[in-house]
Amino acid sequence: MKYALLICDGMADYPLEKLQGRTPLQAAKTPNLDRLAREGATGLAVTIPENMTPGSDVASLSIMGYDPRHYYRGRGPLEAVSLNIQPAADEVVFRCNLVSVSDGLMQDYSAGHISSREAKLLIDALNEEMRVGGVTFYPGVSYRHVTTIKEGLLQEGKGELHCVPPHAITGQPIEPNLPTGRGSSLLRDLMGKSLEILSVQPVNQVKIDLGENPANMIWLWGGGKLERPPSFKERFGVDGTVIAAVDLIKGIGKLIGLKAVEVPGATGYYDTDYDAKASYAIEALKGDDFVLVHVEAADEAGHNADILQKITAIERFDAKIVGRVIEKLEQSGDYRVVAMPDHYTPISVGDHTCEAVPFLVCGKDVRADNVQVFDEFSVREGSLKTVKGHSLMSLLVGGKAKA
Repeated sequence: MKYALLICDGMADYPLEKLQGRTPLQAAKTPNLDRLAREGATGLAVTIPENMTPGSDVASLSIMGYDPRHYYRGRGPLEAVSLNIQPAADEVVFRCNLVSVSDGLMQDYSAGHISSREAKLLIDALNEEMRVGGVTFYPGVSYRHVTTIKEGLLQEGKGELHCVPPHAITGQPIEPNLPTGRGSSLLRDLMGKSLEILSVQPVNQVKIDLGENPANMIWLWGGGKLERPPSFKERFGVDGTVIAAVDLIKGIGKLIGLKAVEVPGATGYYDTDYDAKASYAIEALKGDDFVLVHVEAADEAGHNADILQKITAIERFDAKIVGRVIEKLEQSGDYRVVAMPDHYTPISVGDHTCEAVPFLVCGKDVRADNVQVFDEFSVREGSLKTVKGHSLMSLLVGGKAKA
């Protein structure tokens, strides 16, 4: 028996006037998702528990069978695992974005989706020039990086540390959105110093000359300490592989004992190599029982309020990921597949929201319901109704997860 979990990050959306009242998913051509919906069962999944911040970290943990209310410890530690960083027991790990700031406003949460090569030069400059004991910066992919800070340096101040994700404040003033609470003084200081250091780096001077957004500041958020949960094999009885471009998803996979494959051409943006991801997933299924394929592009389009790119990303996901993986599974014998977004990233909002997301499950021992197409509204009539996100893995692999 083979199992596939196919995630199109941020695919779910609201109806848009420019699409005659349709969502991007409804407007997209998705023959493979629609066929699976007809042949399988559908419903809604609550991937963001009540009172938790909507994000791919919380949602992905949930979809992979781990209730975030019990297992979530912050985004930073998950990404550190992907980068093979081994934080000490007394270190807090933060996600570190390279961002573009102009006139006190958050101009671009991704610094123009800076290349990994350019970004590494800037991260190296921070480690060389900032020289703060107990603070280390680690390069990641594009604008996504990691910072570790000794816990003892984060004692000043009162109240719970609160950090705002940079993608939530695009176009807004940064001052009222800087970290607050215990430890925030150091974080603010590091972010302020980074503006001084990064603004004069040659990489950014070139970007400015080319009319591109410079990566002139770091933004620290998603802090937490690393704790290892029970492995995926312990909970669900199967081994598997994660196919993803972003460190967060690879980090979650590695944290729970799955293999995380590096796929050439997987960028986490519009230009990601869908065909390569599908090929690596198909290859992984030759030896493993389970594969997760994650595509980020629709989420980025939602943040960028780019309707055309979102529709394009959904159609490519359907044709190049869902279509190819399902074709292989059908040839190989018994299988079961779940396809879904992790959360909403509405064009009209430009950020993640908390609504329950559409999902489908198809394959061996799955009884078809009456839903004919896959979108945010049709699945409300599905036979699976509304389920908790962390129960989806049991629907996929069968049985119940072990505690």
